[in-house]
Amino acid sequence: MYVIIMGGGRVGLKLASLLSQEGHDITLIEKDQKICEKASSDLDAMVICGNGTDSKILEEANINNADVFVAATGNNEANLMACILVKEYQPSKLIARISDPLLENIFKKIGVDFVVSPELTAASYLEKLILRPKVADLIMLGTGNAELLNIPIKNSKVIGKTVGELSPNDNYIISAIYKNENSDIIIPQSDMVLEEGFKILILIKKEAVKKVVKIFL
Repeated sequence: MYVIIMGGGRVGLKLASLLSQEGHDITLIEKDQKICEKASSDLDAMVICGNGTDSKILEEANINNADVFVAATGNNEANLMACILVKEYQPSKLIARISDPLLENIFKKIGVDFVVSPELTAASYLEKLILRPKVADLIMLGTGNAELLNIPIKNSKVIGKTVGELSPNDNYIISAIYKNENSDIIIPQSDMVLEEGFKILILIKKEAVKKVVKIFL
């Protein structure tokens, strides 16, 4: 996966480090020369010193082939402008960090897929938004050794099976089910049958997340 990150602050640098360790191709765009120099020596990533709101810089970063673009600076206006420019290149996923939650609707209206407010700007959270595109939402629990995921049922191998056949398991527990955004959440009984389109809230041990997500997607 090719990911472009705009912003070489704490969040952007940590995110670039996490994703490069996963084996993804990363380009970091940062306008501060000193930060660029340090990032170039610390990261296994391409570093471009420039402004991510400049279309020439975006093209230098090969924006046409980017799967994901993350506007991770601490400047709302810069992040918004970059997202407006990048939207034209149609990356699979567009993510923006904002410092004011009231701006979320503005970012969503221009087509940003995920808007992350300061309370959620841990780089590990952004990493999960990038690497788990089919998981609707995610909450880190405790010290980070468990995650509560919101997953749609799509795998034909589990459709028609009961909750009791699939959960509880050593690695996960199906804790709730709902049919759509307007329906009530159901605490499932063991004989409840999973249907296509259902969404489940599932508690998963961190080390088993990838394996368990595949079961249901």
